Amino acid sequence: VLDAASFDAAARGADVVFHTAAAVVARGGWEAYRRPNVDGTANAVRAAASTGARLLLLSSVAVYGPDARYASADGGGTDERATLAPLPDAAYYARSKRESEAVALDAHAAGRVWATAVRPCVIYGRRDRQFVPRMARLVRTGFVPVLGGGRSTLSVVHAANVAQGAVLAAASDAAGGRAYNLANDFDVTVAEFFRLAARGLGRRVRLVPVPLSLARAGVALAAGAAALLHDRSAGVLLRSSLDFVSRDNPFNSALAKRELGWRPEMRPEVGVPDAFAWTARADDGGREQSRRARR
Repeated sequence: VLDAASFDAAARGADVVFHTAAAVVARGGWEAYRRPNVDGTANAVRAAASTGARLLLLSSVAVYGPDARYASADGGGTDERATLAPLPDAAYYARSKRESEAVALDAHAAGRVWATAVRPCVIYGRRDRQFVPRMARLVRTGFVPVLGGGRSTLSVVHAANVAQGAVLAAASDAAGGRAYNLANDFDVTVAEFFRLAARGLGRRVRLVPVPLSLARAGVALAAGAAALLHDRSAGVLLRSSLDFVSRDNPFNSALAKRELGWRPEMRPEVGVPDAFAWTARADDGGREQSRRARR
């Protein structure tokens, strides 16, 4: 995404540029996020404008910030009307996604390109290289700690449902210059998610209750230790992760359903086992390749 000439060539002749590339977990501080995410989006804008294509930016609910998303969830949930309050300096990913969204939508406002954005929460599905593999490693241990009985609903959405919403946004004239949450396809609790994940892996899993107070104390200690090591972003990530597994999905996607006609079809009872089964097959294939290489 930082190779502007290559980006321009890839966009040539396209009707829509779907810009979905971003650094999600990176080392190197703010610049490690800013360059691929913000500068990369600027290249996407230029590439789309050069060929007359529409631009669909895959943004993120991270733009709402780690605290504001829950403060705005007043029964109706955090939606696109929520005020985007200042973000912590160490919230590198959230800052980069907010800035990249501004790059695209400001370009639309200036008449340089037609652009829209969609804001998913954590995406899962086949070929996931981050969330599903991490959760698979946890499930394979046979024991998964859960807070509050695992009754909270996860902020997850299936990749197929996000793709459907992205296509609908790109095809909708009314979506130009706007952003839409794609963060509520179907409710799935923490406990149910891990049971479905275990089914996909062909494993048995035991959910181990952990007091929320103990988890909070552990996160506070870990964040404090990270701060002593001058890693402020780790504290932000740890607190966000605790909220993710202990608090209900705070987002509202009604606008996308109403204006774009977003109708998610991939349900978690199908999508979750399928995603983990795919990861298991990929892992098995990787191990087989390693064995052959050693021979």
